[in-house]
Amino acid sequence: MTDAALAPTFFNTLGRQRERFEPATAGEVRIYTCGPTVYNHVHIGNLRTFLFEDLLRRALEFLGYRVTQVMNLTDVDDKTIRGAQQAGVELDQYTRPYIESFFRDLDALHVERAERYPRATEHVPEMIAMIERLVAQGYAYESEGSVWFRIARLPEYGKLSGFDLEQTRQGERVATDEYGKEDVRDFVLWKGHKPGEPAWDSPWGPGRPGWHIECSAMSMKYLGATFDIHCGGVDNIFPHHENEIAQSEAANGVPFVRFWLHAEHLIVDGEKMSKSLGNQYTLAELLERGVSARALRYLFLSVHYRQKLNFTFESLAAAEAALRRVDEMRFRLAHASTRTDASGIESVALALRDEFARALADDLNVSEALAALFGFVKTVNRRIEAGDLLPSDSARITAALTEVDRVLGVLDPQAWPAASGLQAAAGVEEIAPHVLGEEAIQQKIEERRQARARRDFSAADRIRRELEESGVVLEDTPQGTRWKRR
Repeated sequence: MTDAALAPTFFNTLGRQRERFEPATAGEVRIYTCGPTVYNHVHIGNLRTFLFEDLLRRALEFLGYRVTQVMNLTDVDDKTIRGAQQAGVELDQYTRPYIESFFRDLDALHVERAERYPRATEHVPEMIAMIERLVAQGYAYESEGSVWFRIARLPEYGKLSGFDLEQTRQGERVATDEYGKEDVRDFVLWKGHKPGEPAWDSPWGPGRPGWHIECSAMSMKYLGATFDIHCGGVDNIFPHHENEIAQSEAANGVPFVRFWLHAEHLIVDGEKMSKSLGNQYTLAELLERGVSARALRYLFLSVHYRQKLNFTFESLAAAEAALRRVDEMRFRLAHASTRTDASGIESVALALRDEFARALADDLNVSEALAALFGFVKTVNRRIEAGDLLPSDSARITAALTEVDRVLGVLDPQAWPAASGLQAAAGVEEIAPHVLGEEAIQQKIEERRQARARRDFSAADRIRRELEESGVVLEDTPQGTRWKRR
């Protein structure tokens, strides 16, 4: 379990303030994270949120907690049903490829797997049972084969988002309603059957669950009526998460979630991401353009989760440059001269771990965590330059990097092959660009190796730049230098 002095502090959307985090069960954290609606391939805006949740999970584990994470897969809703109808296939046949695509993306970005990924279609009985309880308690009512949540019964509705019920006139009806309801503010729990839609039997006739009840029922099944942390993007705050709170607390009579953490939007070149602007990317599309999945993970993690992330190809290049600094230090370390008296590197490594942990505990202050990392890299480079290392220091330095990489997941180049499966499928191969043949590239790499061996790093950097201008990207690994075309 984590040291009490390092118990994390998070900005809790519920209450809009920073709070010291203490799980309900000492040493254990239960997290529910809203997963994808599998009607299409996820885009990088979705992936930004999933990577924030991966950072949270890894940080809590780093701080000594045991984490149980549940992420739902929404495989029945208006979008998935419409997509299946347009494709002329069954719902499961339509959603399956997008579920597989989602997990490929997670693996390509080294996202740790949650303990469970429940699918909505596999938990309809739990949803029906929860709706029955709400109806019996007077919080929900049936109308024309559908069931609605009666918001007026819950005066505290809006405590997460700040939504004011009085802003919407009670009893108002709108022409776009698909199903009858008493109050425009009420939201659907069960949708009566429509021709051509999948349906399940229920006490109110055939139909299907509403989106909001899916998460409440599945989170309760696997995490209990009250759990520690619920995550998602800021777009989920209202109405989805607000409605989750309402129906869960009405059904169970206890607080639903103790901490709500929300990731800000990803924008592209300073603009909102959208298909109409042509700036909405999937991971596969970026890999096809030669983008490094490793650099993309670093970029997504390098911006605090409560700040908008502006995705640009320039920022990706900066991420690659940052990682190159670590790789270069590893290479220099492997060829460094050593001394026999004490070097003091052990205290430097301990300081990295301490500063890194304290930054994570400060609402995932990734800027401070990375500052600690690159301060460590700078110190090690100075020791290498001065020949001020013991033979055993290489192992200590590598161990320190490995420890912080439990959270970052980007520092080991060996864990990121030059071309991932997705890149290979997209046709990104380790071949020479037309302007330089393979023999010429290998000769340049050897010249650079010799320059580094004689500690002429300016010459080595010049050779790297020359290769980059010819479209050749180098990657230094403990086993030697690899190359690929841009």
